Amino acid sequence: MDTQDILKKVRKIEIKARGLSNNIFAGQYHSAFKGRGMAFSEVRDYQYGDDIRDIDWNVSARFHKPYVKVYEEERELTVMLLIDVSGSLDFGTQKTTKKEMVAEIAATLAFSAIQNNDKIGVVFFSDKIEKYIPPKKGRKHILFIIREMLDFHPESKKTDLKKAVEFLTSVLKRRCTAFIMSDFYTHTDFENALTICNRKHDVVALQVYDPRAKSLPDVGLIKVCDAETGHEMYIDTSDKRLRDAHYSYWLNRQKELSSIFNKSNVDNISIATDQDYVKSLMQLFAMRS
Repeated sequence: MDTQDILKKVRKIEIKARGLSNNIFAGQYHSAFKGRGMAFSEVRDYQYGDDIRDIDWNVSARFHKPYVKVYEEERELTVMLLIDVSGSLDFGTQKTTKKEMVAEIAATLAFSAIQNNDKIGVVFFSDKIEKYIPPKKGRKHILFIIREMLDFHPESKKTDLKKAVEFLTSVLKRRCTAFIMSDFYTHTDFENALTICNRKHDVVALQVYDPRAKSLPDVGLIKVCDAETGHEMYIDTSDKRLRDAHYSYWLNRQKELSSIFNKSNVDNISIATDQDYVKSLMQLFAMRS
């Protein structure tokens, strides 16, 4: 993809993502992802029904009448996007690849975040940390992130979710909201690392998958290739037993993932590349609100 094509794609994603974040997600995002806590704002006259624990005794003594402290939500968040850039994300049988859908979802979340004055950072990961972009604010920063997502070339094609989650736990000292965006094909056990990370941060898992991961069409003999290992083989999709085994593998894998997320207390959604991700994000926001 040359520079001109990348800029066109960046602009296209920006227009769509900004429109969604302005018109649909603004309020829902604010409700779904809370700030760090309550911060002191001001004092006001005591009113009947106020909690006496909120009385500011120093100010009350100075002015010879009761005043109470007023608090407001400390809104600013740091949002981290953990983006899987392994080989399996390049796969797509629909109008878009998993990688392209991840880029759109990430951009939408990023623009929703900056509307709330939040910082955005990114970790690109494969079976190692490919690139870390520290959290910052602003449109220019987000456009840089989108451009990187579209044109990033990882050194490795494999996946290690455990390494990515452990990196987030260690690199950010203050609590953040983190979105892990992946198809969650990994050869490492990441449950314990995810549990530890979610105790420190607010972690959300977004699984993006292609419908062919769930069901195979009956199209006869085809050659398939593992995008992460390069292993090639022929399979006969006209064999119903093979198609049933493929579907059973999908169901078992989803049950395993669901168990990991439940035990780790991590909110999660699954989005197919032929689905409307807007509806899925709305469901996620509603669930958290």
